[in-house]
Amino acid sequence: MSEEQIALRQMLERREREYLLGTARAKMRSSIENLDVGDFHIEKLSEGEAVELPRWVLDELAAQGMAESSEAPFENEIFNALSKEKMMGPLQLSGLAPDFYIRMKRRLGTLKAAVAEGKTRREDLERLRVVCYDLIGIRLSKLLSLSSSSTPASTLADKLTPEEKEFFVISQSLSKEWKSGLLGGSS
Repeated sequence: MSEEQIALRQMLERREREYLLGTARAKMRSSIENLDVGDFHIEKLSEGEAVELPRWVLDELAAQGMAESSEAPFENEIFNALSKEKMMGPLQLSGLAPDFYIRMKRRLGTLKAAVAEGKTRREDLERLRVVCYDLIGIRLSKLLSLSSSSTPASTLADKLTPEEKEFFVISQSLSKEWKSGLLGGSS
């Protein structure tokens, strides 16, 4: 595995951890009192109460049927992002939320688990997976084209997720190195 691949993998893992440590809105499905979830203590929460919790705590409570996320279904955001990206020019990118890919990956994982449990149809998972691949393919193509041009990363900063910024910097460096090799050291 190359240095760039290791750095990219570590960055993705770090981003996932940061996301899980962030907070999310939840609605309690049951009342709880004096509950320790790892090192997080919950004094008292009532059924139906809306509360903000660390995402990892919400995940644990949701797995036990004690809480549910109050966030809107992510499918709409993915479909909207794909539509916007298709309307943009070949060297234009629409903006994505910094945590877009993390939420996309988590939603696919949630649907995959629901299919395994018989709670969701496989077709729903496959339809979302196709949309995700389409979106990633379009953005990847644009990023590769932009990375081989003289476009500085700073001009795209507000349009790129942290994952895309990392990819762009690596691919731009490789493009410059490749061109330099082909042209005998001149850039």
